[in-house]
Amino acid sequence: MNTDTIADYLTRIRNACLAKHKTVEIPASNTKKEITKILYDQGFILSFKLIDTNNKQGKIKIALKYDNITGQSIIRKINRISTPGLRKYANAKNLPRILNGLGISIISTSMGLMTGKEAKKKNIGGELICYLY
Repeated sequence: MNTDTIADYLTRIRNACLAKHKTVEIPASNTKKEITKILYDQGFILSFKLIDTNNKQGKIKIALKYDNITGQSIIRKINRISTPGLRKYANAKNLPRILNGLGISIISTSMGLMTGKEAKKKNIGGELICYLY
């Protein structure tokens, strides 16, 4: 049993990118759906599809994005920051810039999941979920 489902989600994406898979299927949850929407909006994945299964949970099928010329994944690095054993928080003034603005951080705020840039604009802080570039 996975105690950190978000870390499992990020690891599945990381492993699929390293193995150059076109798609990856991940058990769904509301948090994972929101992270997937952010990845799609920011252009890190081609598309995603929510699949209903026999159980309530369902699955998320993600189509990964690769560079046409080099064949490398668009997602170069994906790191989990806040873990169940060690939560990391940042206020609006201390939200990190990832790769000098080229990467994104995903923040869990009182207004839902959003990127670090959005949180900074709205002047709210929260829990640092992951960094991505």
